[in-house]
Amino acid sequence: MSGEPGARRLPRLMVSAPASGQGKTTVATGLMAALRAAGHEVSGHKVGPDYIDPGYHALATGRPGRNLDPHLVGAERVVPLLLHGAAGAHVAVVEGVMGLHDGRLGTDGFASSAHVAALTRTPVVLVVDIAGQSRSAAAVALGMAAYDPGVDVAGVVLNRAVSARNTAEIQRALERAGLPVLGVVPREDGLFTPSRHLGLVPAAERAAPEELVARLGERMARHLDLDGLLAVARAAPGLGATPWDPGREVAAPGGGRPVVAVAGGRAFTFRYAETEELLTAAGCAVVPFDPLTDTALPPHTRGIYLGGGFPEVYAADLAANRALLHDLRAAVRGGVPTVAECAGLLYLAASLDGAPMAGVLPTETAMTDRLTLRYPVATAAADSLLTRAGEQVTGHEFHRTRAVPAAGSAAAWRVDGEATGFASATCHASYLHVHWAGHPRLAQRFADAVHAASPHATAAAPPEPTAGSTSARPRGDERVPDPLRHHGDRETAPGLLDFAVNVYEGARPAWLDRALRRSLDRVAEYPDPAPARAAIARHHGREERDVLPTAGAAEAFTLVARLREWRLPVVVHPQFTEPHAALEQAGHRVTGVLCRPGDGFALDPADVPEEADLVVIGNPTNPTGALHPAGLLRGLRRAGRLVVVDEAFMDAVPGEPQSLVRERLTGVAVIRSLTKHWSIPGVRAGYVVADPGVIRELAALQPPWSVSTTAVDAMVAACSDAAAADARDRALALARWRDLLADGLRDRGFDVVASSAPFVLARLGEGTRPLLRERGIAVRRADTFPGLGGDWVRVAARPPERTRRLLAAIDSLNGRAGQDRSPREPHA
Repeated sequence: MSGEPGARRLPRLMVSAPASGQGKTTVATGLMAALRAAGHEVSGHKVGPDYIDPGYHALATGRPGRNLDPHLVGAERVVPLLLHGAAGAHVAVVEGVMGLHDGRLGTDGFASSAHVAALTRTPVVLVVDIAGQSRSAAAVALGMAAYDPGVDVAGVVLNRAVSARNTAEIQRALERAGLPVLGVVPREDGLFTPSRHLGLVPAAERAAPEELVARLGERMARHLDLDGLLAVARAAPGLGATPWDPGREVAAPGGGRPVVAVAGGRAFTFRYAETEELLTAAGCAVVPFDPLTDTALPPHTRGIYLGGGFPEVYAADLAANRALLHDLRAAVRGGVPTVAECAGLLYLAASLDGAPMAGVLPTETAMTDRLTLRYPVATAAADSLLTRAGEQVTGHEFHRTRAVPAAGSAAAWRVDGEATGFASATCHASYLHVHWAGHPRLAQRFADAVHAASPHATAAAPPEPTAGSTSARPRGDERVPDPLRHHGDRETAPGLLDFAVNVYEGARPAWLDRALRRSLDRVAEYPDPAPARAAIARHHGREERDVLPTAGAAEAFTLVARLREWRLPVVVHPQFTEPHAALEQAGHRVTGVLCRPGDGFALDPADVPEEADLVVIGNPTNPTGALHPAGLLRGLRRAGRLVVVDEAFMDAVPGEPQSLVRERLTGVAVIRSLTKHWSIPGVRAGYVVADPGVIRELAALQPPWSVSTTAVDAMVAACSDAAAADARDRALALARWRDLLADGLRDRGFDVVASSAPFVLARLGEGTRPLLRERGIAVRRADTFPGLGGDWVRVAARPPERTRRLLAAIDSLNGRAGQDRSPREPHA
């Protein structure tokens, strides 16, 4: 079936649709995963400039996701790039873009899925959403098949099928017309629902994306005719072209492999696989770094490539990593060759939505309501690192931010008559995305400059800001002067249904109210914490000398911060930010260790620097709800190190299985609070349990009479036998409420972190929190927690009737549940 002498045989098919929102991404990604699970080597491709869908394709296939775009690379390179990307594969699956015949406006379908199918002689399988139609679906499919004789529509997949009778009616109509039905996928809302202002959330930003893709593969294996689809792919004619080879496009000058630092991680997920291949072929060593977590550029960096992504979602966290921003600024200003596309431009700017960035480019950037979406031909405005004046390239832009350059700055491009971007002999930054496989001279010039550059020496980091600094502010519907001091009570207001504050919703027990009232009889006397110390010690099976009552957990964190001249204090994030703020206020420079969504926010002990002399970690952690194993926490102990475990929410965990509060462990201090579980945040009641030496040191720093008489009586009452049954009942009720909440959110397709706390951390999407607020519901923003962005929120566990009101409000926002939410073009 080669088609012509010397043609290369590549079984392949394209998954397309009559329009956007039919389910192409779901079917295509699931098909790739199903074929791979069946033992086939699968190559995934995407029509158009999209970066996000190829990320899911890569998870499904275990190979880089590739793009096929005649506008970006030229029609003559599409088949060579397909053959290059599919080298060694048994079958290639190409996902289309928009509707089958929808291309660049004003060009009669140029760069459409149909255009790419015709260029590559690839048979097309149409995905048709039949949820709201019957035999008309067959008419639509037949019209698509007949519209362009140069496109081979080989079959149909019926998606979101509900009624068996209706589906059979459509199948008969299609089969009578000669279009085979190659799968019927039942309706299942929510598989790809989580999204933000520019479409589907990238795979690198989702919790457990591998599990999602595996689910898609299992689902498609059940509902698609895999043998029939493989038969379609194997019937594709041979391709008479030579595979693209980056080694033929660029040359390596020799003399070593200079390091090109390439931004990655959750904030910088967008770049084409061929970009790295071209740089490697040009003799460079491509080394990734994560602007959210790395504190310096890779050693010996001689070039920097900052691609696209969603930096606006992570503005606060990027700004908080001041050490890397300082190092990056020094490198770019020092002449290290630097290329920045869209997100990279924002990162190099003076600020992004008020959060300070690298400050290399003379521009302030901010989110706007206006979407810039274009597929232009750009003209180089001047000679620069990448270009020569007057040269033209093809590219694409897709962003909602705006950068206003300072007067007199040199532009990178002229696009539609407008000067845009920034360019110099060593730095090129703009909103325009260029696929270097279509313009390899850009890669060659960049690589040549890198080879000629001197290695960058890491710059000494500046001092960290003290508490109260406005240096890192999350974006949102209001500004937060100090993210580390932003708490759930800031989200509430009269008339709002409160899911923001983690205080048990219910009446206080009678025994507690009696104790609080009795305390008022003694407020004319100075308080004595001794009864509280004795009650807490008895409650946890410890000695009194192991206990220090405090004015809530906040005072305990302040005392720990002032305890010693910490050389390397570490706070494990995302977690309650008061420990971090207290350490900064005491003049310490804090090192953050980030737990990641892909691991369920579990701590990898190897991430904790061996030389750390203070480690602060929550258990269960606020806001993730992660419950770390007691053995892992014990394993953090080192000679000369204090491990502080914040167990403020441990009393909400039935049985408290991972608590360390009863164990006498040298080098471990446990901090607890009574305010949440017993609904008394106005009574500052907390305590520290540690070895006697640590307790003595902390007590020496504590102001006299800091623990009030009312707090003392509350602690005594909460540690009494009368409290035990109520404590257990509250923990069990909170667990039921939390599970109901988590299940409701998961059923709607949202990423929800498995929680052992009386709240859940969920990825509801950028902008959801203010929309819920407009509907009278307050949830806790999560972008003030290091390591989280504006797409996350923390939601407190509440009784079922309140949870149902929250879910109903979310449903009112989720008008496109279950549909394909992949963007038709990616963001920067």
